[in-house]
Parts: sequence; C-alpha cells; structure tokens
Amino acid sequence: MTPITSSNPIGTILSIQIRKEKKGHREFLKQSRLIKAFGLEGDGHGGSGPRQVSLLSIESIQNQPNCPKFRKQGDHPGPGEFSENITTEGAVLSELRVGDQVRLGQETTLRITEKGRVCRQYCAVYKQEGGCPVPEDSLFAEVIKGGDIEVGDAIVILKSINEN
Repeated sequence: MTPITSSNPIGTILSIQIRKEKKGHREFLKQSRLIKAFGLEGDGHGGSGPRQVSLLSIESIQNQPNCPKFRKQGDHPGPGEFSENITTEGAVLSELRVGDQVRLGQETTLRITEKGRVCRQYCAVYKQEGGCPVPEDSLFAEVIKGGDIEVGDAIVILKSINEN
C-alpha cells in the first residue's frame, strides 16, 4: 500500500444535515462544526465509534431507481434523503477506501472507516432488483481533526491507501 497526498479538490459539500434526535426531524444547515471523536455538533447520531459521520454523493442519490420510499410521482430524491450527514457533489466516493483521509473545508479531517450501508428493512426496490446501489456509494467516517465546515467547501484527499 502506498500513501498518496493531493491538494486538488475531488468535490464539494452540497448539503449538511443533522437530526437532534435519532428519529427526529432532519435539519439542513449552511454551516456546522465537526467535533473530534464525535461527529457533527448537535447530531443525535454522533458519538464515539467508527460511524460518526455519513457521506453520500448527490450523483448516487439522483441515480436511484424509482424507490417508493423516496419518490412520489414527479419527485426526485435530494440531499439528506438517505439520512446522510454530508451530501457531496462531484466526488466519486466509491473510489475512496477504508483508511483514506479527507479534508473538508480548511481544517477538518475525516478518516474513512466503513463503506456501504446495511439495509435494516429491505424495500421493494431491493426485492425487485436484488440489491441497492446506495450501499456501494455511502461512506462512514470518524473525525480525527475537528473544525468548521460549510456548504460549498472543498473536499480534498489528504492520504489515500491504494492497493498495489
């Protein structure tokens, strides 16, 4: 494995969302603070452990088949629809690996800890298609350096572990 660093943005933060309570109402924020070893300030899902922050790209969200849970006639899923904390734009999250480190904004650093999302209840799309593309594209991370982030901030790979 070879560590690689980059200063070129791989995408931007499109949306930030939290839930103050785990099953509570989703709040969209223009800016927020990521707290080391916790996650997003005020998020009911924050805490110790490897799943402090979740990320999903808008490209993945918009490429979903007609999922009855998220699409009504004429509607299209948007940021936060899959309960991700941070929706990205332009970043190919599927290319990141567990152990990679990314910077959000000027100083916040995340380490990717888990790829994919385990469905808790298999929806009609999963049963019909035999799988769901969302688990392949979603990421979980831990905050290794806290700081402020806001919509529009760049996402930069700090350290990538590439397989030979």
